[in-house]
Amino acid sequence: MPGGRPKKEFDKKTFEDLAGLGCSQEEICWFFRDQKGKPANIDTLSRWCKRTYGMSFQEYIKKVGCMGLKIALRRNQFQLSKKSPAMAIFLGKQYLGQKDNLDITASKDGVLADLISGLKEPVAESFEAEVG
Repeated sequence: MPGGRPKKEFDKKTFEDLAGLGCSQEEICWFFRDQKGKPANIDTLSRWCKRTYGMSFQEYIKKVGCMGLKIALRRNQFQLSKKSPAMAIFLGKQYLGQKDNLDITASKDGVLADLISGLKEPVAESFEAEVG
């Protein structure tokens, strides 16, 4: 007959739902309080994750746990892009490969060249002072 305390079990569906909402390990432990209101132990939850999923809490969150949160966030971003030009631009850059094009042409009187050389000199002096 094996000795020791029986292994603590957590409701798998509830755990997955909490992880999907982006809850931290401490928050999930707080949710699984005992009858006296004491939160579950973080190490106990970690061991349960290892037994149940074959990976630590952190590995589970990284691989699976936040997928629901990411889906909901992405859906909210796309809805927001209907009203926010900034969000529409951001999503265009992220998903459509769009980018800002900077078209800088040199002026005939050399103002741009003067500006660039004026910027290079302080940077070079600063670098020389640091390297020294």
